[in-house]
Amino acid sequence: MIGNGRGMETRTPDLRFWRPSLYQLSYTPKAECQISRKTAPDQERTWRRLVFNRRNVETGAQCPDQKAKPLSLRRRIEHSERLAALFAWLAGGYLALCNRTTSWQYEGLDDLRDALAQGPVLLVMWHERSIMGALHWPVADGPLSSLYDASPIGRVSGALQRRVGLQSMQMSRKTSNLAASRIVLKRVREGVSIGMTGDGPLGPALAVKDAPLEWARVSGVPVFCYAFATTRGRRLNSWDRMLVPRMFGRGAVVFDHFGAEIPRKPDDKTRAALREDIRLFMDATTARADALISR
Repeated sequence: MIGNGRGMETRTPDLRFWRPSLYQLSYTPKAECQISRKTAPDQERTWRRLVFNRRNVETGAQCPDQKAKPLSLRRRIEHSERLAALFAWLAGGYLALCNRTTSWQYEGLDDLRDALAQGPVLLVMWHERSIMGALHWPVADGPLSSLYDASPIGRVSGALQRRVGLQSMQMSRKTSNLAASRIVLKRVREGVSIGMTGDGPLGPALAVKDAPLEWARVSGVPVFCYAFATTRGRRLNSWDRMLVPRMFGRGAVVFDHFGAEIPRKPDDKTRAALREDIRLFMDATTARADALISR
C-alpha cells in the first residue's frame, strides 16, 4: 500500500526492475552459483540461486541452473572396458591391415627365437615405436606379457595386446617398484617374456627409466631391444611423437640383444652408466631399422 497524499492505492511491484540487495548478494555461494545481471530480472530463477546455500556447495550438490558436463572421450575410455575394447578392435583391424599390406624385412628374429628356446626374455622398446610390437612378436615361439598404463591409450593398447594373443598386464601408477618387480618376477618364473617401453608410459621421450634395468637385474633374463620403421607412416601429435604406419609401404623390424652384464647390486654410478648404455643401444636399434628402409 502506497500513499499519494489524497488516499491510499495499491500498486503491484514491477519485477522487471527488481534487483537483489547487497544483503542478499552477501549470502550468494561463491563456488558454484554466481548472480549475473542478465538473469537478475527473473526473480524466481535468481531466488533459486540465492537459496542454494554453502552447505550444498560443500557436499557437491549441483546448482539448479547448471547442467552436468558430459565426460570427455578420454574419461570414458578410462572408465569403460567395453569402449577400450571397441577402440582396440578398430585400431587392431587397421594395424593388422597395415601389417599385411607392408613388405617387412626382419633382422635379428632368429637370434630372438634361439633365446626364447632357452627361456623368457625382456623386450624393451621406445614408446614411439611400440605400436607394432604386439604384431611383430613371434607368439608361436613363446608367450609375452606386455605392460600397459591405465591411461586411455594404455587401455586401448592393453586390449589390442589381448586381441593378438599376448598376456597384457596393467600397471597402476600407485604400484610401488617393489610390488611391480614381484609381479614381473612371477611371470618370468612361469616362462613368460616381459615387454615394456624404456621411457615408460608418460615419458619424457627417449629417456630410459630405472624399471628396465631393475627388472633385468632381478629376473636375470636376456634383454632384447625392438624397433620398427616404415616408408609410409605418420607421427601423432603426442608427447612421444608416436609413429603409426600406413598401408602399402616397405618396413623393417629389428630385434637386437643387449649383451652388457647387469650386476645384482649396482651402485648409483654403475646404474647411471647402464641407463646410458641401454639408451644408446636402443637408439642404435632404431637407427638400424631406419637404415634398412632407406636402401
